[in-house]
Parts: sequence; structure tokens; C-alpha cells
Amino acid sequence: MKEQSMHDQVLDGIHELLPTLRARAQEAEDNRRVPDDSIKEIRETGFFRMLQPSRYGGMESGLVPFYSAVKLIASACGSTGWISSVLGAHTWHLANFPEQAQDDFWAKNPDALLSSAYPPMGRATAVKGGYLLSGTWGFSSGSAYSAGAILGALILGEDGKPIDNVAMAVPADEYIIEDVWHTVGLRGTGSNNIIVDNVFVPEHRVLSSADSFRCVCPGQSINSNPLYRVPLYSLMSSTIAAPLIGMATGAYDAHVTHQKERVRTYGGTKAKDDPFTKVRVAQAASEIDAAWLQLTTNISEIEAAAESGTVTMSLRAKVRRDQVRASERAIYAIDRLFENSGASAIATGTPIQRFWRDAHSARVHVANDPEAALAMYGDQEFGVSIDGGML
Repeated sequence: MKEQSMHDQVLDGIHELLPTLRARAQEAEDNRRVPDDSIKEIRETGFFRMLQPSRYGGMESGLVPFYSAVKLIASACGSTGWISSVLGAHTWHLANFPEQAQDDFWAKNPDALLSSAYPPMGRATAVKGGYLLSGTWGFSSGSAYSAGAILGALILGEDGKPIDNVAMAVPADEYIIEDVWHTVGLRGTGSNNIIVDNVFVPEHRVLSSADSFRCVCPGQSINSNPLYRVPLYSLMSSTIAAPLIGMATGAYDAHVTHQKERVRTYGGTKAKDDPFTKVRVAQAASEIDAAWLQLTTNISEIEAAAESGTVTMSLRAKVRRDQVRASERAIYAIDRLFENSGASAIATGTPIQRFWRDAHSARVHVANDPEAALAMYGDQEFGVSIDGGML
């Protein structure tokens, strides 16, 4: 009961923040970063502790309460929801690294957050006690608020050929953030480049992608909650879909509010009396509900499987199948709402056009590539071996 009460307190705190986050959405877009006060106030609700190990003061929350909070935040501001989701999820990922890596970031500052750039754009060579890492990574959302970053890299052998694909946790004072984030949507996420030049990364801050794929990571020896045995990409891909559903929810609320008062230029009729407007609203609402239901049902199922110790490839494929379908449904809903909003909705500063741009920007994230995920599901159904990829 105590744990549930903590979840409720976070959700209550997020609910109270929604009007403020909504009012700051344009500021986040204009400044190309979420206001520092928003991150501070979200932190104060306890949100960023939801997936953090209890040994550092975290809640070890279930994923559904976490994604529920994400959806709420994104319904007020797409950019704020996006970076809250990814930064909050990275506390889970750091918990899978060796204990010393966790201590490096959380022993002195349990509030420390990490951004990421998972594609293996870095190159690392072995030296005594660790590796020398160099590379440039793009799209590191929320890097401005982070004490470090989890970066994908290939470890090279003596012949210069890759011998392992890994994630490396690098403190913020050992890399440069390059301001390149000039985009049509999700402008407030500040998803800038990270540049690392010949930085030493000790062995304890390296996590093999193969271990993550097998759900057998060193951090599980001290963080025994089954939460930390959920497959990496089941969690991270859902972390990308949840804010997108939140954006669709925010667009829906903005659209309904707008349509209640809208009078059509031609004819002077009220938009809310148009039967076709009602049909589109019903279609959008159904798609949003379906997206959320599938996402949360599957996440609950995979958490239960992690607790039992048997997470099948079939379940992992199903989670990815429905995660990309959830993103597609959210986009369909937003498109139906936007096309039904009238010309006044395209004015700069209106919520519906900002949600539309943010959602379509979120849609092009690699985790939302439907063909790749659906093809893996087909492979699983037809008995084709799957031993890698975002599964």
C-alpha cells in the first residue's frame, strides 16, 4: 500500500502541474529547451525516482504508473513529456550497470539524470582498466539537464574490426554538447549532439548489448526487483510510444475545447453540431484508447513474465508489434483531429498545430518504424530465429 501511495502522490503532483506545463509549452518551443523550472517541478513530484532503485531513494515503480505519468505530462507539452519519459527511463537502464557505475552517478547525487544516444556511433579501444572512446552521437534528448549520457559504441579489436556492441556511461564533464537542434517539432527537447574525444571509460561503466538482450545484467545482483529484468527494448520502445499517446490525448482535449466554441465562416453554423465532426472525434478517441490499452496491457504482461523468470521472444515481439501500432494509432487520431480543426488552428501558438508537429516528429524515431517491428513479429510467428535487433 505504501508503494501505491507513492505512485498516487506522483500522479497527483503531475496533475497539479499540468496547467503550468501547458502554459509553458510555447516557451519551450521558442527557446528550444524545456524551462528549467519545469524540470525542477517535475523532479519535486518524485517522477524521476519512479524507476530508480530503492537503494538510492527510488521507488522501483511499476512501468504502467510511470507511463501514466508520462502520458499526463505529454498531454500538456509534447517536448516536456518526451524528455521526462527518456530521462526517467534511463534511471532504469543505469540500474542494470555494475554497482560502481551506479555509485559514480548516484552516490553523491541521487537526483542525477542521464540522457542517451544508443546507436553505436562511438568507437572504443581497450586500454588498461577500460577503454578509450571517441565519437559523435545525435539526438540526445534532455542532455542539457543530465549528469551524464549512456552512449552506444563498438569495441574494436587489434585489427580494427568490431568485437562487441556496448553501452557506455560517460559523465557530462567528459563530453561536449553541440547545439544543432533546429527542427519543426519537439523543439523543446534540445536533442543535441554529444561529442566525445578520446575519453577513458572504466570497465565498470560498460554494459554489453548482448547482456541486455539476454536480460542478464550485472546490476541485477544488487537490484533484484523483477522490474530490472524487463527487456531493454520492450521498455525503451514503450518509453518512446507513451509520450506520443500523451500528445494525442492533449491534441484531443485541445480540439474538443476548440470545436465547442468554433463557428464556421461559411454558413455561421457551430462546428459541434456537424455530425461529421462528431464522427471524427469518436474515431480519434477510440484510436487513442486502443493505443493506450494495448501498450499498458502488454507492459503489465511482460512485467509479470519478468517476475516469473520467463520472458519469451514471442511476448517481446508482441510488445514491439503493438508499440508501433500504438504510435500509428496516435498519429491517425491527431491527423483526424487536425484536419477537422479549421484554418484558425494553424496559427502559431495554438496547441493543436504544436501537438501535430510534435507527434509527427516523434513518429520518425527509429523505435516507431512499423515495418521493422512488424517484420520481426512475422519472423517470430514463422519460426525464424531472432537474436538481435530492437527486441
